[in-house]
Amino acid sequence: MPTIRVSVTTSLSVPDAVRRLTDFGPSRADAWANVNSESVRVHDQGPNWADVTEGNRLAWERERYDWDAGAGTVSSVTTDSNLWQSGPAWDYRVTAQPGGGSIVEVTAQRDGKGVKGKLVAVLLSIIGTRMIKSSTARALRS
Repeated sequence: MPTIRVSVTTSLSVPDAVRRLTDFGPSRADAWANVNSESVRVHDQGPNWADVTEGNRLAWERERYDWDAGAGTVSSVTTDSNLWQSGPAWDYRVTAQPGGGSIVEVTAQRDGKGVKGKLVAVLLSIIGTRMIKSSTARALRS
């Protein structure tokens, strides 16, 4: 199972970065390059959690997101997907930076399901660091 870790610096405060990471509204597809607006579906949501399906032509996944804006944490667990096994998927740790802004530490754990999922997982282990860093930086632009 590929585990990828990246760090992204943003001018957003910790609470604003957590809000951006957990915005499942119409702007989600604009912020995240790998998400099509037609695929975003919020099944249920509470003050610090959401059950969401999102994806694109290649892959979709249903995830349970949990977050704590005060602690600067966001995590997700894949509950269903055409490409990924169920289990831990994304973990974000957001910490304030001296002088403003924040640093977002991202950990992605991806375990492919089926032949297609295993091939994408191999590709992710090769180019995933650059791709995840780039997409996270894009989503956190202020």
